[in-house]
Amino acid sequence: MRNLLNLIIIPFCLMCISTGAQGAEHGKASRISGATRLPKAGTVFSDCPGCPAMVVVPAGRFEMGSPDSEEARSDDEGPMHRVRVSAFALGRTEITLGQFAKFVQDTKYSVGDNCRTLEDGKFEMRSGRSWRDPGFPQNSQYPVSCISWNDARAYAQWLSRKTGKQYRLPTEAEWEYAARARTVTARYWGNSPDKACRYANVADMAAKAKITSASFWLLHNCRDGFAYTAPVGRFKANAFGLKDMLGNLWEWTEDSYHDSYDSAPDAGNAWQGDGKKRVIRGGSWNNSPERVRAAKRGRDNPNSRFCNIGFRLARSLP
Repeated sequence: MRNLLNLIIIPFCLMCISTGAQGAEHGKASRISGATRLPKAGTVFSDCPGCPAMVVVPAGRFEMGSPDSEEARSDDEGPMHRVRVSAFALGRTEITLGQFAKFVQDTKYSVGDNCRTLEDGKFEMRSGRSWRDPGFPQNSQYPVSCISWNDARAYAQWLSRKTGKQYRLPTEAEWEYAARARTVTARYWGNSPDKACRYANVADMAAKAKITSASFWLLHNCRDGFAYTAPVGRFKANAFGLKDMLGNLWEWTEDSYHDSYDSAPDAGNAWQGDGKKRVIRGGSWNNSPERVRAAKRGRDNPNSRFCNIGFRLARSLP
């Protein structure tokens, strides 16, 4: 009788073990499957013909801001604080004139005819100037400028409707994390401003040769080949595969401006406030070494339009 029970119980136990193991394996496969729904970091994709090329930025943590020892540091770049960022997608380049023109064509959106431009050696608000004509030559492959924060968000909302995906401006934390691409130096190519011209369109010897007032600017000691904006993507990418994260145009972010990182969020989300000023990042074609740094922060009114401010978009994943 005992032998008969053993013959019945042992196979039943083995069957239970086997079923449990299969269940564990099934659970493991589900977790892996869930994890792989996000595209691989570095993947470049576009959600429609003519849509901006997006790069998948991996999740990670970084120290946001700049150390006291960084040359030309501003007080609003601290205190440094650790931030975690979820995976998201960011435009490989800034939004181009051609891409923005398609938005205006489809929506009949009005961007006005006033923009602060550099002409006759002065930055002034001028009527008759706009994203179509910011006071210097450009074509459809150049980054669109004379764009306000409100204009940039209107474009993001249009693209979201068009694609069914969630496009938006990057948060300030996402922007800095993406620009640094795991570097801790002042710029993603290192600390030297004079190596900028392989990586960015900045105030340099090319600007000095063509813009009269540039003789009085603090310049990078190199030549990038462009006095004003450059066509997007002309310069070397950072380690995440993103181009023009520094230089070319300042870029709007979603965040309100705060003059300190005290009480800043640590999860990479947008930090809102009174909304009177919005954060811009990255520096531009007319900026000195002090402004073309990963930690440098600018700000402006959400309805302001300057010939050195544009934008790139983020996209939530998956």
